[in-house]
Amino acid sequence: MRLSISVPAVMATSLRFGRIVRATGCVSFLRSASVRNHGSVGPAVQRESTSSSSQSEINREIKSFAELQNERQEQAERSVLLTCPQKVSEKSLLKYLSKYGDINNYFFYESFDVCAVVEFSQKNSIAMLQDGTVMPAGKHESCIPFKSRVFTLKINNPDDQANTRQSLPCLKQSAISINELVERISAETTLDEQICTLTKTYELTEENVRLRFLVCSLLQDIAIQYFPNCSVKPFGSSVNGFGKLGCDLDMFLDLDGIKEQNSNKTSEPFSVEYHLKRVPSERAATQNVLTLIGECLDRFVPGCVGVQKILNARCPLVRFSHQPSGFQCDLTANNRIAMKSTEMLYLYGSIDVRVRALVFTVRTWARAHGITSSIPGAWITNFSLTMMVIFFLQKRRHAIIPTLDQLKALADAKDKHIIDGNDCTFVRDINKISVSENTETLGQLLQEFFEFYGNFAFQKMSINIRKGKEQTKPEVSPLHIQNPFEQTLNVSKNVNQTQLERFVSLAREGAWILQQEGMTKASVLGYRPWGLAALLLPSTSDTGNKAKKRRRREGASERIKSLLESLKNSKSDGKNDATSESSGGKRPSLRTK
Repeated sequence: MRLSISVPAVMATSLRFGRIVRATGCVSFLRSASVRNHGSVGPAVQRESTSSSSQSEINREIKSFAELQNERQEQAERSVLLTCPQKVSEKSLLKYLSKYGDINNYFFYESFDVCAVVEFSQKNSIAMLQDGTVMPAGKHESCIPFKSRVFTLKINNPDDQANTRQSLPCLKQSAISINELVERISAETTLDEQICTLTKTYELTEENVRLRFLVCSLLQDIAIQYFPNCSVKPFGSSVNGFGKLGCDLDMFLDLDGIKEQNSNKTSEPFSVEYHLKRVPSERAATQNVLTLIGECLDRFVPGCVGVQKILNARCPLVRFSHQPSGFQCDLTANNRIAMKSTEMLYLYGSIDVRVRALVFTVRTWARAHGITSSIPGAWITNFSLTMMVIFFLQKRRHAIIPTLDQLKALADAKDKHIIDGNDCTFVRDINKISVSENTETLGQLLQEFFEFYGNFAFQKMSINIRKGKEQTKPEVSPLHIQNPFEQTLNVSKNVNQTQLERFVSLAREGAWILQQEGMTKASVLGYRPWGLAALLLPSTSDTGNKAKKRRRREGASERIKSLLESLKNSKSDGKNDATSESSGGKRPSLRTK
């Protein structure tokens, strides 16, 4: 059996954690996460990866977003996806596949079926596998003869393998419930450890990221038949470093590779152009392209179900479920600003590990209390919450991350990027960005975050991460967060006053909880929800839910009374306190309106 073992050159988490981290209280976790992500596939690969990990590997240079994407895409292009029987000999399977070429990596997971992702060392191994693959014989229905890199493994002689067949070691691809998370983090000893455990539990695994790039690559195989030189790329949470297990897969069809052919100048007396169909606008062209791809997915591609062509949205898209991977997918076309936003968030998450940890924590807290939702509406979005965390970290007395304008000032000519008249320029080389002198712990930052936004003047001021300071609202909107690139847009325009008031109320309650004695360190009495675990419990201040009403009637009202009394007392005490850390280093008091 030829199983070539090599530690992949790109592991986003390990590279990101190579930055110098000051006083986070979780350095040991960050280092272990680096090692863990190097041992991400089959047992043989895992043994090799673990043994070769070292301090020098952890401290390696962080790769740029573009370099990371390119290497991930190359991995995906050498990979195949197989659905497997429930029980099969792992050793026999690898031996069979190895006859087509050396295998770099592999792993098993469970979706609608037990599946395997196998990465070969060479692309031609996939062509050899396809040549040796047969079409299934349909007994009662006809099959569409569609060839792809998704295969079904059949056992020809079950009796011969009966003694060696066993359940495959499937990796989990979904997040644990909030109740399981509360129990897990309650067993930690400090608030910082709780935050790190939450991040480690919910972040995308190495295998899940590989699977996302593979789905994009499979879709590109289809699109390239109609639009040569196009590519399908993931964006958003799947690649910006803030993705949670189970999040949707956002993709965009990039047609710029086709247009770049027009930039080749020639001294020849003639030039030849393709004869193309003309449409009234670029939007119409995008709609036509997505219509074609959507029809192909719906009619011919196995495993793509529930295809919806949502073409009249502000950004036209095709939505579908990809059964082999278990992902809910959204495909757009030429969504270049969204990709730059993804790169920007990746960069911010790479500058300091506290950025990712705080974003994961705030997002989880918001979802636990219904501040965010998977259903479109007047709720605050995850992107808006991330902008709020970034803005807060920019506002510290010793800023943890720079403003977007400061990142632009560090950029050189190759970083310059203009999209539809919008300046999307910022430095891409993280090594040009100085490490912050801020030494605040994650626990301190979480409490300060709640206090900062519990007292923020939302009625007058807007949030601007480009400048890193509040600005007067340019429009009448409960919550105004300036789009970092399309600066005339408000990314939180959908949020209504009720939802903003809920956020402020819950932020004040969160700050109050963390101020109580015993909420930043585990009790010697053993397990009980404390610290972050207490923050994730249902809020007693929300009277709209029947379950919460019952909880209040059963004695939880005492907590409300204590909270209100604390707020009342802090209002009078707050006159002598600084209103923000950035103006004096003191913790701001909690104030009622």
